[in-house]
Amino acid sequence: MRFSLFIHMERYDDSISHEEHFENLVELTQLAEAGGFSTVWIGEHHSMEYTISPSPIPQLAYLAARTKTIRLGSGTIIAPFWDPIRAAGEMALLDVISNGRAELGVARGAYQFEFDRMAGGMSAAEGGTAMQELIPAVQKLWAGDYAHDGEVWKFPTSTSVPKPVQKQIPVWVAARSPESHEYAVANGCHVMVTPLMKGDEEVESLVEKYETAIANHPEITKRPDIMVLRHTYVHSAQEPEGWRAGAEGIQKFYRTFDAWFGNKTTPTNGFLEPSPLEKFEGREEFTVDSLHKTAMIGTPDEVVERLRNYESMGVTEYSFWSDNTLSHEEKKRSLQLFIDEVVPHFVDSNKLAVSK
Repeated sequence: MRFSLFIHMERYDDSISHEEHFENLVELTQLAEAGGFSTVWIGEHHSMEYTISPSPIPQLAYLAARTKTIRLGSGTIIAPFWDPIRAAGEMALLDVISNGRAELGVARGAYQFEFDRMAGGMSAAEGGTAMQELIPAVQKLWAGDYAHDGEVWKFPTSTSVPKPVQKQIPVWVAARSPESHEYAVANGCHVMVTPLMKGDEEVESLVEKYETAIANHPEITKRPDIMVLRHTYVHSAQEPEGWRAGAEGIQKFYRTFDAWFGNKTTPTNGFLEPSPLEKFEGREEFTVDSLHKTAMIGTPDEVVERLRNYESMGVTEYSFWSDNTLSHEEKKRSLQLFIDEVVPHFVDSNKLAVSK
C-alpha cells in the first residue's frame, strides 16, 4: 500500500495571507515527497475560503517545478464545471510540464452552493451524468481526433493539444454508490473513496462495492487501484491526550463543511462560521470521542495497525487528508511523525510507488 497527500489551502479568517497559505502547501508537499509519498492530490472548490482551490491544475503545475518525483493529481475536478476539450488539454499540458506525472481525478460534485454559481443552479444530484460523459470524451481526445454528440456536450472533430507524455494519464473516479464503482471499473478507471465520519466498517463496505464491480467485469484485464482518503492526525505516544487536538480540529472542519453543504446562509467574502455544536446534539459521529475512533487519529503504532487492516482489505493507496483546521506547524508535525514512524512499516511498497 502506497501513501499520498490530499491537501488544500484552508483559511478560517484573514490572519494569514493566501500567499503564506500556499507556501505552506508547497512545504507540506515537498515534505511528503521526501517521505516517499507517491502523489499529491488537490481538489476543486469555488468561493470557499476553507478549501481554497478554484482549479487544482495551476497549483499542480507550480508543484511540478518545485518537486521531482511525486505525482500530481487533481483530486478532483468537478465534471459539470468543465468542457471535455478544456479538461483534456489542461491535464495534458500538466503532464508535459511535469514530464509525465499527471493523474486525473473526476467527481460529480457535492455542494449545491457551487452548482448555483458554476452550473446555472442545476441540481448537484445531476452531476453524475456529466462525470460519466466527460471521462470517455477526455480519453478519446487524448488519443487523437474525436467528435462528440452527447447529452451534456456537443462539439465537432477536435483533439487534445498538447498530447500527454504518458501513454494514458491515469483516471480516478470519486465513488460511493455501487453504480459509480461499476462505472469506474467498466471504463478502466481507478477508484477513490472516503468514509468521511464513519468507521472502518464503512471502508469495508466501500471496498466490497469495488470488489463486486471488478467481479462483474471479468473482461477487465488490469485490476484498478482503490484509494482511501481519510482525515489523518498522528501524535506522539508520549502525549496520551495528544489525539484531542486532532479530533477537535477535524470536528471544526466538519462543522464548517456542514455550514457550506447546507447552503442556507450567505457567506461573507468567502467565509462561513462553522455550524454551532448544539446543532449536532444527539449525533454521535460529530463528537470528538467518535472522531478519535473514526478519523485516522492516533500514535504511530495505532495508525500502523489500522493501515495494516486497510492493506489486508486490498486498499492500494492511503491518502493522508491534511485539511483539519489546525495550524501549519501542527500539520507539519503530524505529517513528519507519519513519515518517520508509519511509512517505514510500508517502505517496500512506497519505493515501488515512487518509481512507477
